[in-house]
Amino acid sequence: MSDARVTVVVASKDRLRALTRTLPLHPRPVILVDNGSTDGTAGFVRRHFPDVHLVEAGTNLGAPARNVGVRMAETPYVAFADDDSWWAPGALERAADVLDAHPRLAVLGARVLVGPEERLDAVSAQMRDSPLGVEPDLPGPSVLGFLACGAVVRREAFLEAGGFDDVIFFFGEEERLAVDLAARGWGLAYVDDVVAHHHPSPARDPRGRQVLAARNAVLTAVLRRPWRVVARRSFDALRGGPAGWEGLRSAVPRLPRALAERRELPLAVEAARRRLERSGG
Repeated sequence: MSDARVTVVVASKDRLRALTRTLPLHPRPVILVDNGSTDGTAGFVRRHFPDVHLVEAGTNLGAPARNVGVRMAETPYVAFADDDSWWAPGALERAADVLDAHPRLAVLGARVLVGPEERLDAVSAQMRDSPLGVEPDLPGPSVLGFLACGAVVRREAFLEAGGFDDVIFFFGEEERLAVDLAARGWGLAYVDDVVAHHHPSPARDPRGRQVLAARNAVLTAVLRRPWRVVARRSFDALRGGPAGWEGLRSAVPRLPRALAERRELPLAVEAARRRLERSGG
């Protein structure tokens, strides 16, 4: 069933096999932003899914490819999906109802169930147990992060905050957007009865992700956090062995842009972020 209030935006690169499984599961409208795939994704989607709005980026835009889809969406809300994730039946109708009822809510973090065994994603568990409590005008625990493949956003708020960041590019891109939304007064909350499914490919590169995690933790801190947090995250990368060292090295070429866009958070948002970090979130 489709809900005219929500558009599903998918960003993908060279994941045609996964898309053949998940595209039929998305309620329409769907916008697929193809990040320069070379595996025939664009042609296949045009032939077999003519009701999907295909955008060929021509190059790998990383996470900001989703920004393209959000700008094109004509609905007030946008649900993100990866090429290996999808929303449970009825989830987006429920999400739209929640967003309608809570006008300050910018990001609804869903319960993400991983794999055929449907285990709760660790990030969803952290959001569920957030120490920030439930604000009176929000529908669940307040959070300062989310999983993109399990998030429904208010289009207006997302665009106001600049969307995903091409300094970060990919992996861990949610943190900078989350704190910027909070800095602008928007709310972010976890809602347990909105459900997304994620079946990640076993072919992923664990070491590559460790490198990106180290790099982007440092860059996000440079963009928004006090210098002591930048120092701590840099030290954590140094202690992280070869992957951490590579992540730190790969952050260096991006530092000039990060510094140019640096803006420290309001004290209340920084305090909330520190509280989450002390709790392991």
